[in-house]
Amino acid sequence: MSNNKEKSFWSNLSQKLTRAEAIESEEDIMTDHDYDGIRELDNVLPPWWLAGFYITIAVGIFYYIMVFFTDKYDQKVEFANAVAEGDAAVEQYKKDHPELYDAANLVALTDAASIQKGKELFASKTCTACHLADAGGSIGPNLTDEYWILGGGFKNIMHTLAKGGRPGKGMIAWESTISLEERQQLASFILTLKGTTPEKPKAPEGEIWKEGDK
Repeated sequence: MSNNKEKSFWSNLSQKLTRAEAIESEEDIMTDHDYDGIRELDNVLPPWWLAGFYITIAVGIFYYIMVFFTDKYDQKVEFANAVAEGDAAVEQYKKDHPELYDAANLVALTDAASIQKGKELFASKTCTACHLADAGGSIGPNLTDEYWILGGGFKNIMHTLAKGGRPGKGMIAWESTISLEERQQLASFILTLKGTTPEKPKAPEGEIWKEGDK
């Protein structure tokens, strides 16, 4: 008896939610549509589905009015606010981590580990493609002499690494590819190349640069 009552409860609930006709009444709602022997019942749409459909329409009308007839949901304003928040977050991060973005207070590194890292970066970041493995110069200038096109010294080398070489000369700006720490290591290594003897040094380019020059 309990099972029958439970079954009756769930059957009644299902019928209320779906409004499906009982199997015994299917002949009354059978349509003439026939697909390879499969016939179609003309059941009404379930109330829950209709409710969801009407709610969706109502919500759509609500947002349409709010977006086009009020200033509550202005996408341009929302986008501008989101960009402003993002810019503020970036600026705050830069303030909290100045060592990652500001090269003004950086100096050349002299410890062996940093120089070795710079040497590895010189090879892995394709510097050797233009300056050769011994830095004697090929497409790019010789990095072992005292002549510099864009100025020698740590600050100038750091700037060239970040912003790139002369327009049209091929060297790209590396600031978005190589981190500030890696550029510091790389520039420090390049400074150690002065006075070394490459196998086939390229002819001097630029002007003589000495410590104290800008």
